[in-house]
Amino acid sequence: MAIAEPRQRLINLPSGGDPPHLSVVVVTHNVRRLLVDCLTSVVASVSPFTFEVAVVDSGSDGSAALVRREFPSVKVIDAPENPGYAAANNLGLRQAAGRFCLLLNPDTVVPPDAFARTVAAMEADPSIGVLGPKLVRGSGALDLACRRSFPTPRNALFHFMRLPKLFPRNRRFGEYNLTYRDPDEEYDVDSVVGAYMLLRREVLEHVGLLDETFWMYGEDLDLCRRSKLAGWRTRYYPHVQVLHLKGESSKGRSLRCTYEFFRAMHVFYGKHYAPAASPTQNAVVTAGIVLIGAASLAMDRLRPAVRRRVS
Repeated sequence: MAIAEPRQRLINLPSGGDPPHLSVVVVTHNVRRLLVDCLTSVVASVSPFTFEVAVVDSGSDGSAALVRREFPSVKVIDAPENPGYAAANNLGLRQAAGRFCLLLNPDTVVPPDAFARTVAAMEADPSIGVLGPKLVRGSGALDLACRRSFPTPRNALFHFMRLPKLFPRNRRFGEYNLTYRDPDEEYDVDSVVGAYMLLRREVLEHVGLLDETFWMYGEDLDLCRRSKLAGWRTRYYPHVQVLHLKGESSKGRSLRCTYEFFRAMHVFYGKHYAPAASPTQNAVVTAGIVLIGAASLAMDRLRPAVRRRVS
């Protein structure tokens, strides 16, 4: 049941000229309007160091042509079909030359000093391997995924029972999304989210790139876990706030996204917990993922019909 470690590695630094200090990788899939807003904020960034930007286009809405026309300084990588979020990011990371690498979602808008401040925070502490800022939704609410504990059977059960929503200040129930902790305080966490994930190049050289077994969801948690096991810290840095229009980039793919969410849970458990657990526990956890996933898929199938009746 264990999953083999990925073998993807970064390419060597270019031999000629000085490499950029930061490499930004943006994976996009049919969200051209959001991508424009994201790249507009990226190219407006004020930074004391050089940075490169690569857009990996896995869609078919003309985003690649638009970027080449409107953002000529941005490199465009055309992904074959839609290889998944992890694989598409790896296409960009393999061509990254920066000392730091940033995974950035196209449904984000960054403040002008975001790159400078988050990179400076990592440079100030060499033990930090991964760092993420405070992410806020369009409504102004905190994006809970921006600071997390690793998922476990226990905190996953609490999540599906909605106990964190009922008792957000309870340390046990709020363990996964750290709802009991101050979102404006800086601290170490198990994982930040791939919407804005700043990575030290040495971490990627040490533990490898994103595990492409994850098509969408879970790959950021897996990378943070591998980084932590290798001795690096992951830091939540709320002094920088990034707008995250979460969910916009996955609209129209509800069933596939729901399926991949639960498949990612199974892959993560199988890779990180199953080898040390009993066969009975593994069977119970697998059955729970399958049952809850099937129920969620069934609910997703019903929602369009409900919307049609309402309208």
